[in-house]
Amino acid sequence: MPSPASATAAFDLRIEPTDIVLGEAEQMLRTHLDRATLVRKRRSLGARTDRDTWVRVERRRFEKIGNQGWNGTECAALLEGVAQPQWRRGAAWRQRDEPVMWRADETDLLPDAPVGSSVLLADPRLPETWWEALNRSLDALAAQSTSRVATPDTVVITQAGVADAVRRFLRDGVAIEVRQWQSAHADLNWANMTGPEFCLFDWEDWGLAPRGLDAASLWGNSLAVPDLAERVRHERRQDLESRDGKLMTLFVCGKILAPDAHPEDPRLEPARLMAEQVAADFQSA
Repeated sequence: MPSPASATAAFDLRIEPTDIVLGEAEQMLRTHLDRATLVRKRRSLGARTDRDTWVRVERRRFEKIGNQGWNGTECAALLEGVAQPQWRRGAAWRQRDEPVMWRADETDLLPDAPVGSSVLLADPRLPETWWEALNRSLDALAAQSTSRVATPDTVVITQAGVADAVRRFLRDGVAIEVRQWQSAHADLNWANMTGPEFCLFDWEDWGLAPRGLDAASLWGNSLAVPDLAERVRHERRQDLESRDGKLMTLFVCGKILAPDAHPEDPRLEPARLMAEQVAADFQSA
């Protein structure tokens, strides 16, 4: 397994050796993973199995697991009306001598390829049926009851965290409490949806979040393609034009406009302009 030095926050599965953990997953789930199909992300791995399913393997340190656990994909199997791959089985184990857990979840294969990377730089030209399916799934998801709390970027979303993130855009004294919490995917980006047949996957962070988090997240990941960003705003306008939706727009703009943002990120200027507009609308309401 990786050295203690690699178990820090800088740990990146895109560059770390993975043979041992993939072998563990195979043994736990009693299957064989096709290494030729391996997809490597910063904190997760994925590969096709010999029984035509998909296994996703995730790594988390203890402090990122929390009281509600981290079986988001398994819990999402109970959601009704949401287009997602069917969950089959899962397994979890502790890494020896490290405060680290691994989890493997086996699901059906995706119906199509992911739409693209998390942030798109070109219009994917999705059919109308895709947008209809997106809306059906997000509306159905928002109506679900859960005791889970969303963990965008593995951080539990709280009223205090939202306030800290949006305060920079609003004058002192403006009330910024969240009024409506709904079930959300909490990692809605173009790499977690398929097309042209819509399907939503990677459910490890889902749970209760302020209304509009998913819509604002997808909008923020579309800003490099203005027409696409505007389409997202149009499709999810009821969420984004709500009071909490405006808060979530500012929340997402704050992430894009972070001090460590890349100066050539094409989303910076549209995020700045939208933050100014939404802040003015919010404060005049």
